[in-house]
Amino acid sequence: MSNTPEPDDTPQGPSYEGRVLPRPADEVVDQGAGFDVATMVSRRRVLTLLGLGVGAATLAACAATTDSSASSTSAATTESTPTTEATDSTTTTTAAAGEIPEETNGPYPADGANGVNVLEESGIVRSDIRSSLDGGTTAEGVPLTFTFSVTDIAGGDVPFEGAAVYVWHCDAQGLYSMYSEGVEDETFLRGIQVVDANGEATFQTIVPGCYTGRWTHIHFEVYPDVASATDVANVIATSQVAFPEEMLNAVYELDAYSGSAQNLAQIGSLANDNVFSDGTELQMGTFSGDTSSRYVGTLAVGVDTDTAPGVSAGAGGAGGGQPPSGGGPGNRSPGN
Repeated sequence: MSNTPEPDDTPQGPSYEGRVLPRPADEVVDQGAGFDVATMVSRRRVLTLLGLGVGAATLAACAATTDSSASSTSAATTESTPTTEATDSTTTTTAAAGEIPEETNGPYPADGANGVNVLEESGIVRSDIRSSLDGGTTAEGVPLTFTFSVTDIAGGDVPFEGAAVYVWHCDAQGLYSMYSEGVEDETFLRGIQVVDANGEATFQTIVPGCYTGRWTHIHFEVYPDVASATDVANVIATSQVAFPEEMLNAVYELDAYSGSAQNLAQIGSLANDNVFSDGTELQMGTFSGDTSSRYVGTLAVGVDTDTAPGVSAGAGGAGGGQPPSGGGPGNRSPGN
């Protein structure tokens, strides 16, 4: 028996859970990121309502029990009962020191800038980006949990809840899925997360390798919401995360990152990188951990919706450059 959901026939066309399919000729699971998120939101709303119903019944039962037991409790006992003040466990988003610098999206964004677009693929909204969307190849390397703390500067440095962050980077050998030779059919190390109420979007990935000509980095784009994160024309910030040299030196001793140590040494320092040479004060990630377990990193990203964003041209030309024929530590530079 197939587990693929079947659409309903309606006068408006094929529908699923009350919504008309934007791609009527395709299966329900191939309707794109926007349709996926709407489905998840719809289901969460139902679960929330059910949860409230159960919670209300539970509270009513608790209230009845409390009232019953309270009648047999003396005033003296009440006065001697210690009380505990509630503590606020809400995470506070770290506000960025300024607006995140605008950087190139490079030649391999797969955001539609140069004809390749993964943002329209079903399943692209995900936290763990190590595997390809079809469950194929999984990128190997030192595990990295990375969190973007996104704030809305124009709104008063408040958490940018509902914004969408699209992330992509190369693998341990410096190869970009969908572009580099040998991995053109893969989609690993690419994904979107929706910023939560605390302003955070977290990804499970690996530490990237270092290829010729560029300091190790992670690309990211910020969109106003997930529905608009299917077209690069809607982007409101494009930038890159930088990595500290000490951490990279430790990671690049591992066999999985062969060639990366040499490439990093050839660059010499961040001052020689064509993107980070003007400073990394607002782009250097904060990291903890080690190569034997995993690293945990974060970056405070200030987004000012009052300023006009612009996607910088990649190494291959305007709009992000042309798809490469190869790349990685053992080949020519894959680009920016």
